[in-house]
Amino acid sequence: MPGLDQHVHFALLLTLFTGLSTGIGSLLGLLNRSFNPRLLALSLSFSAGVMIQVSFLEIFPKARTALSAVLGVRAGYVWTTIAFFAGIALMAALDQVLPSHGDAALLGLHPSQSASAEEKNTLLRMGLFSALAIAIHNFPEGLATFMAAVSNPRFGFSIAMAIAIHNIPEGLAISAPVHYATGNRALAFWLSFASGLAEPLGALLGYVLLRSVLTPLVMGVVFASVGGVMVYICLDELLPAAQRYGTHHQMIAGVIAGMVVMSTSLLFLA
Repeated sequence: MPGLDQHVHFALLLTLFTGLSTGIGSLLGLLNRSFNPRLLALSLSFSAGVMIQVSFLEIFPKARTALSAVLGVRAGYVWTTIAFFAGIALMAALDQVLPSHGDAALLGLHPSQSASAEEKNTLLRMGLFSALAIAIHNFPEGLATFMAAVSNPRFGFSIAMAIAIHNIPEGLAISAPVHYATGNRALAFWLSFASGLAEPLGALLGYVLLRSVLTPLVMGVVFASVGGVMVYICLDELLPAAQRYGTHHQMIAGVIAGMVVMSTSLLFLA
């Protein structure tokens, strides 16, 4: 597409930033023992509000416009909707085949000499599975951030910030059980850091594979699918975690705040 390469470098830097935030989460867990569940709940729900709003206000309409220009108004709308739910289905399928990455890191675990060998082995396995699951999840998240930033750096930056906040507790979820099981801070950090690098890798691979065929038709389909991926992440990961660490009303307040901030930024920067 004309002008596509204009924002590619910025988009790749954004995905690198979001990936590195997984390592930041790991560092926070390893260096700071305090944990504020209310702040985490508000941050996660705020991120969900941002991502939901931008998915429906920006990504879905842009995908529909691109597809309608090629396929016609009705067919464009139909295929935008199909691609959107295909993105949701892709993430749901990944969740079915991947091990669950839980929130063990947020339970306040500490290395302990009294822990049994069986407990340590279980926690180490949990940390390794978490790293694998999060790394694979980060591929479509990296592509979502990249595609949004290529299309519009303004809301691509907003999405990157939202996903970065969401990646911080994921870094904790990897590093804490590994640290508890092995007592090795370096191993815990580098494992979580490596899983975060899947985000810019997903963006880079997506760009390399798609750039030669990135017609308006393909761009519209991919963009609509990215919107579905983002909505699924919000509904399946961000909002349940926000309610787990805060109250229902704190979660709703965070979502609304994220939607208001995203809408306001789009309004003033339009």
